Amino acid sequence: LTGTKKGCDHGQCGACTVLLDGRRINSCLTLAVMHDGASLTTIEGLASDATLHPLQAAFVKHDAFQCGYCTPGQICSAAGLAAENRASSRDEIREHMSGNLCRCGAYPNILAAIEDALPTLRGQERTQ
Repeated sequence: LTGTKKGCDHGQCGACTVLLDGRRINSCLTLAVMHDGASLTTIEGLASDATLHPLQAAFVKHDAFQCGYCTPGQICSAAGLAAENRASSRDEIREHMSGNLCRCGAYPNILAAIEDALPTLRGQERTQ
């Protein structure tokens, strides 16, 4: 798997964000052996067959990337954010995504993509 990126190795940039048992973590700050038996989801595991995850589709729709380096971590973090169900405003989304940095400055489009996908994700969570 090549989607998860190595960034700072200090848990400060969020490029390595993955979902561990549905919760977002910085993979650079944990050892795999510590999580034997846990469910790990990377960017590659979000899509279903040939169908993009709603966040992946929203990132494409809103052109929420430039270089794309931070995109896997941004999307995994946003998926975790949706599962937490704590962000209901733009400011709350910004706050809860503050651990994911974008050096290109695509933040307005990233925010728009997350705002666009959250209602769909919340609807899916209720029906599962």
